[in-house]
Amino acid sequence: MTEHHHTSGPTQAVTVVLVLLALAALYRLAVRRAVRRNAAQSWPTWRTASFVTGLALLAVALVPPAPTGFPAHMAQHMLIGMYAPLALVLAAPITLALRALPPAGARRITAVLHSPPLRLAAHPVSALLLSTGSLAALYFTPLYNTAMSHHPAGHWLMAAHFLFSGCLFAHAIAGPDPAPGRPGVPARLTCLGVAIAAHALIAQALYGGFFTDVHAPIDQVRRGAEIMYYGGDIAELLLAAALVTTWRPERRSGPRARSRTAASL
Repeated sequence: MTEHHHTSGPTQAVTVVLVLLALAALYRLAVRRAVRRNAAQSWPTWRTASFVTGLALLAVALVPPAPTGFPAHMAQHMLIGMYAPLALVLAAPITLALRALPPAGARRITAVLHSPPLRLAAHPVSALLLSTGSLAALYFTPLYNTAMSHHPAGHWLMAAHFLFSGCLFAHAIAGPDPAPGRPGVPARLTCLGVAIAAHALIAQALYGGFFTDVHAPIDQVRRGAEIMYYGGDIAELLLAAALVTTWRPERRSGPRARSRTAASL
C-alpha cells in the first residue's frame, strides 16, 4: 500500500479557513456594493446561500485531518470537483462582479470573457476534456501515485485542478453567468451525457481493476470506485436539474415569429 503524505497540519487548516472566510467576506462586500449601486435591483439571497454552501463543502473536504485512503480521496474529489463547484457557479460571481464594479472594471471583465482563449476554455467540450478527461490520465497512469506519494504539494495541486475544472464544467453546462459563444441546450446536454457515461466507465474500470494504476488495497479501490459511480451520478443529475431550471427558450426573430407577434397585437 502506498503511503499518502497529505501534510495538512494545523497551519494549513487555519490558512484554508482564513481563505474561505475571506472569499465569503468578499462576496458579501460585492453584494452590498451591487445593491448600493442599483437599489432597485436586489441580489437574490439564495445565490449568497449557494456561495456559502460551496465554501462550506470546500471546508469539509480540506480542513479536517487529511484522508489517508483511496475512498477518502474519492469522497474529497467529489466534494471539491463536483458538488462545491456547482454551488459556487450557481452563486453567479461574475454577474455579481459586473454589478458591483464601476463601468471601467466591468468593461475589462467583459473583454476577458469575450477573449478567444477564455471562450475556448469555457466551451463545454473543452471543459469536459479538462474535467472528466483528466480522470483517465490520473487513475490509468502513474500520475495519481506520483502526486500522492512523492510530492507533498501534489495533493494541493490535484485539489486545485479538481476545483478549477469542476467550476469550468459547471459554468459551461448550467452557469448563470455570461458565457459568450456557449452553444445551445442540446449541445450542453450532449456533453453532460458524455460526462455521465465517462464517469461510469472510469468507475467500473477502477472497480474491476482494468487499466488501473492506483497503489492501494483492492477493497479500498473498489469502495472509491463506488463513491465515484454513485456520487458522480447524483452530482451530474443536480447539474442537469440546474441546466433545466436556468434554461430560457431563445426568442425567434424569423418571419414566423414576427407574424405571430403581429397577429397577437
